[in-house]
Amino acid sequence: QVQLVESGGGSVQAGGSLRLSCAASGRTFSTYAMGWFRQTPGKEREFVAAFIWGVSRPLYANSVKGRFTISGDNSKKSVTLQMNSLEFEDTAVYYCAARTRTIDATVMFVRGYDYWGQGTQVTVSS
Repeated sequence: QVQLVESGGGSVQAGGSLRLSCAASGRTFSTYAMGWFRQTPGKEREFVAAFIWGVSRPLYANSVKGRFTISGDNSKKSVTLQMNSLEFEDTAVYYCAARTRTIDATVMFVRGYDYWGQGTQVTVSS
């Protein structure tokens, strides 16, 4: 089992910045990647960014490229999502996720992750 605890989030005006953090505990040695997804009411959960441990490689959704940065600390099995130039459309509940399978194309999809955090609200006012 892997437990994920998120922190950060909150409310900000458009153009502002927020930082989300996620720390994993438990069987963290079994994780191959950690990522962030987001969801708004009535919509499916969507991929935002991921960090692949073995190669320290970040992945981003097109909608956040150039604005969001994901970083990882392998020793602590934690990831941070720095969100800059926030837009109203970034408003959502953000979820941290951990993958305990080897990396393939599903790393950018909800079905590619095995453990989830409780979610943290990000609200961007226009």
